[in-house]
Amino acid sequence: MFDNKNKPKGLKRVYLATLNSTRAFKWLLDNEAAFRQELMLLACSIALTCLFNITFKEQLILIISILFIIFTEVLNTAIEAIVDRIGLEIHPLSGLAKDLGSAAVLISILICSGVWVIILL
Repeated sequence: MFDNKNKPKGLKRVYLATLNSTRAFKWLLDNEAAFRQELMLLACSIALTCLFNITFKEQLILIISILFIIFTEVLNTAIEAIVDRIGLEIHPLSGLAKDLGSAAVLISILICSGVWVIILL
């Protein structure tokens, strides 16, 4: 049982948080096709930015914009997990929560696309 009054502190907290994050990334890799696709996009974009005649700062901005998509995907997956934990029955609010998470990913993709267009044109 989780003890809210006796939380780990200091380096132990950092260590345990790192273990939790590592477990989450492994789960995402094993279970989320969108996450794997976005990691491939990140790898390709890192290589691709080296081919353009742009500054290092612009390269970082392009790469960070891809990381923003991945960040949003992780939050979307968390929303989906919470909704599924509450119940698997079809409910309008459950569908809305999942749709809003999906919309957030779409917005992050649009922002990323805009950043790439602005920097490369």
